Formats: sequence, C-alpha cells, structure tokens
Amino acid sequence: MGAMFVASNVAALALAAPAQSFGYQALPDPQSPANPFIYLAMVLAFTAVILVIVKLKKEAAVKWIILGAMAVTMVYVYSLPLTFLLLALQDPALLNLTALTTAQAELVATLYWTAFGLAVVIAAALTYLLIRFPEWYVVDAVGVSSAAGVTAILGISFGILPALILLAILAGYDAWAVYHTKHMIALADAVTGQRLPVLLVVPKSRDYSFLTQKPLREQIAKGEEREAFFMGLGDIIIPGILAVSAFSFLPFAVGPLGIGRPLLVALGSLCGALAGYAVLMRYVAKGRPQAGLPLLNGGAIGGFALTYLLVYGWPF
Repeated sequence: MGAMFVASNVAALALAAPAQSFGYQALPDPQSPANPFIYLAMVLAFTAVILVIVKLKKEAAVKWIILGAMAVTMVYVYSLPLTFLLLALQDPALLNLTALTTAQAELVATLYWTAFGLAVVIAAALTYLLIRFPEWYVVDAVGVSSAAGVTAILGISFGILPALILLAILAGYDAWAVYHTKHMIALADAVTGQRLPVLLVVPKSRDYSFLTQKPLREQIAKGEEREAFFMGLGDIIIPGILAVSAFSFLPFAVGPLGIGRPLLVALGSLCGALAGYAVLMRYVAKGRPQAGLPLLNGGAIGGFALTYLLVYGWPF
C-alpha cells in the first residue's frame, strides 16, 4: 500500500509540468482562496447523489456512473504521457511548447490528437476489463495510474494557500464522515460491492480474490477479520495535491546537492504524508475503519512546513 502511495505521487510530480504545458488546470485561477470550497461543494454533491442511489437500492447505477467517470478520467490522464512520448519520438525539440513554428505547432496538435485517440482505446480496454474481470490487481493498476494523473491535474489547479486550505477542510470532512455520520463507510461498502477502481486493495493472503469480497459493513458488524487492506484513492490524491502544488508554484532556486528547492519541498511533503500513513496503518491493523486524511494531510502539511523552513528559511 505504501509503495503504491509513493509510486502514484512520484508519477504525479513527473506529470505536473506536462499537465501545465497543455493547460490541464481544472480551475481558471489556481491562487483563488475560493477554489477549495468549490471543490468541497463538488465532492459533497457527488457523494450525496451516490448515497441517494444506494439508498434506493440502485447499486448498479453507481457502478455505471463511476465507471463512466473513471473512463473519462483515464482518457485525459493517459493522453498526457502518450503525447509527450510521441513528441519525444518525433523530435525532442517539440517538447519546448513555448517556441514552436507554425508547422511545428500543427505537428504537435496532430500528435496530441493521436495520443488522445490511443488513450481512448486504452481507457475503453481497461473499462471493459473492469467490467468483465475486476480482480484486485486490475483495480489497483487502474487506480494507481489514474490517481497519478488526477493528483497532477489538481495539484496544478491549487496554489500553495488554496492547497493548504483544501487539505485542512478535507481532513475535517473525512473525520466527520467516518466517525460521526459514517456515510463514508457506506460509500466504501457500495463501491467495494461493485468492484470499482476507487479503492486500493492489498490482500493479506495469496489466495485472496476481490471477486468474492464480502460487504465491508457486514464484516465490521460481525467482527470478522478482513481479508485485505483497503484505502480510498482520495487518501492518495489529496495529500499529493500539496506536493504537486509546491513543485509547481514555489519559486525555483537550486538547493542542496543541486536539487531544485520546489522539488525538495514537494518530497518533504510526501515524506510527511508517509509518516502520517505509518501511524494510520497502526490503527488500520486493528481492523476498524479509520479516517485517513486527518493523519495523511496533517503529515503532508507538517512535512511541507518543515522542509520549506529548511530550504527557503523563514517567510518573514
């Protein structure tokens, strides 16, 4: 689980610059303090729709809504590295998108739409696989790769202050949704039952199959030991937003060992999130549902602050 967390966020840092180059920002002004509240409103609205559908016993509809959303997400996420791969194979000079001739710009557009078409094919194939054979390793592969792209896109959409605000409010929301209303547990139960790629699954034994996974709430109610560890994609994506934001928006300067200071702060934020993850896993190992974002986001913010002070010094 920890390896998937690291892999997804490192890939997100690698995708941040290409995402910025192609204007993949989800919000028009990354520095607006209103952005976190817009995002929270969207999360609440989507969650409410899913929970209403579950309440009406229409879980199949949840499956198709989320699969559709994941398919669209995969297209945009996979088109980024495919585009840059095609550009590099054609002519590495094309990677400098700010200094293109008219002919080069036309070639870049052609290669972009070629990559987009390939991404559509890949997303369609993976979506079909998720429908026909949603085993845990298929779900994990789609989840980790999609989370990397989403983290990159959201990271370049939130400046430093909006990202800090976002992590703080989502940590509070996650705690409220898991411990108070418990609707996050109901949501996790619904998506687990439909074998959807919005959770990472790590089996406890080699013979585990996600296809036979019992409902989570049923296992919790009976006090049964769960056969696998589960972690929502949001627990990977949200802490990573701050790391990508730091990498994208902090002023560039060369730091120790010749490494850019924004990258050092980004890595420090990820290390802080990993520290929070280590604490979180101690609670998860006891078999009870835990809100991940309070510890993960708190660790990311702490790691960001400490590394920023070490690398840039006091801001005043």
